[in-house]
Amino acid sequence: MVARRDFIRNSSLLAGAVALGFPKAVLGMTADYVSQRPPLAQRKFTSEAVEKTIAAIKQQIADPKLAWMFENCFPNTLDTTVQFKVEKGRPDTFVLTGDIHAMWLRDSTAQVWPYLSLIKEDDKLKQLIAGVVNRQTKCILIDPYANAFNEGPTGSEWDSDLTEMKPELHERKWEIDSLCYTVRLAYNYWKESGDASVLDDNYKKAAKSIVKTFKEQQRKEGKGPYKFQRKTPVQSDTVPNSGWGAPMQPVGLIVSIFRPSDDATVFPFLIPSNMFAVVSLRQLTEISEVVFKDAAFAKECRDLADEVDRAIKAYAIVEHPQLGHMYPLEVDGYGNRLFLDDTNVPSLLSIPYLGYTTVDDPLYQNARHFVWSTFHCWFYKGKYGDGVGSPHTGPDFIWPMSIIMKALTTSNPEEIAECLKTLRNTDGGTGFIHESYHKDDPTKYTRKWFAWANTLFGELLLKISKEHPELLKRQYA
Repeated sequence: MVARRDFIRNSSLLAGAVALGFPKAVLGMTADYVSQRPPLAQRKFTSEAVEKTIAAIKQQIADPKLAWMFENCFPNTLDTTVQFKVEKGRPDTFVLTGDIHAMWLRDSTAQVWPYLSLIKEDDKLKQLIAGVVNRQTKCILIDPYANAFNEGPTGSEWDSDLTEMKPELHERKWEIDSLCYTVRLAYNYWKESGDASVLDDNYKKAAKSIVKTFKEQQRKEGKGPYKFQRKTPVQSDTVPNSGWGAPMQPVGLIVSIFRPSDDATVFPFLIPSNMFAVVSLRQLTEISEVVFKDAAFAKECRDLADEVDRAIKAYAIVEHPQLGHMYPLEVDGYGNRLFLDDTNVPSLLSIPYLGYTTVDDPLYQNARHFVWSTFHCWFYKGKYGDGVGSPHTGPDFIWPMSIIMKALTTSNPEEIAECLKTLRNTDGGTGFIHESYHKDDPTKYTRKWFAWANTLFGELLLKISKEHPELLKRQYA
């Protein structure tokens, strides 16, 4: 995937920097940055609108390394992960997450999300994203509890998991946000394009399956059909209590056995994901009213959204010992709560990004302050900036996704600039964004090919170009 790089080094400056302890690969001391995109003939998909956007944004960026990273990252999903075809007259798009050969419902939406604003300019791109919606609909109809799917019924390395695996599934970790992301993409594709062809009878069946699954996982009438265990020494990869998860009080919230990081929850009610569900259910309400013309299903979606929202306000506004009232990551309905944040999205940091509340919500601001502070046990300060880590990658590793999300959820130009500087200087010399990097040495990183993180970085630069173009005129070395 990555072409050869020819770095032109200034030897005296480099020697001095290395003597001070800076890794060579992260100094960014190059006279030229060679594109890391695959050769044109090897790219999975090419969009004229995306290429025009890359050229236009690069013209705005004064920092040559930042421009290079944008050019590498923004099209990474299209260049390397999409498999588009037309099946029975309908577009179908399978989207790899990157270095794992499977399609996550969450990742596939996030990977194409920044391209939505361009679909009016490029019908090929519009068809590609319609194909993602159609493929996600197929996936939900196979199993609404699965988070990741194979391209076909090929089986998986996780076939031995103690849950109801099917050959089409790569993994079957129940995460509320997986279903929410599919609604987010379908709804916003429809609103952006005016094309309701993806919202067909199959989509309506999938929508009803989503609502049915959410209701089952409120667990008002028993535990529901889903449980999960894995034979593993990694505690966060399996589920306690014979696969049902920790005890919970049925209060109207929806159980999520796993977080968007694919790590198991401690308490079953994952609050940012429940907030995402409220947003998604209200989007399904509108689809039901306008497209399906189904007043009864619209009411079912609206009533469930209102119920979950009331439960959030009743059980997910808690008091932190030092910071006051805020949203926690997880609760159980008994009064227990977990002060932590996940590094994926949904997270506490991403609540306004997903549309549940506004950035100036005092409860969100307190949660945000908690996430980016030493009150948070997975927050790190290092030689290469601050950020949030995860049990998923272990101590001292910062997730760039947390830094990107911090920048996406503030209007403070200097805060955004600081995030840009950190992201620019923590690519490990590769020109790409990774899953995580060591806080003191960005050449130590996890996942060299993680398309969601790359595309999210592109999304951030697009937003900055529209709202704070002056920040792109700075040098960030």
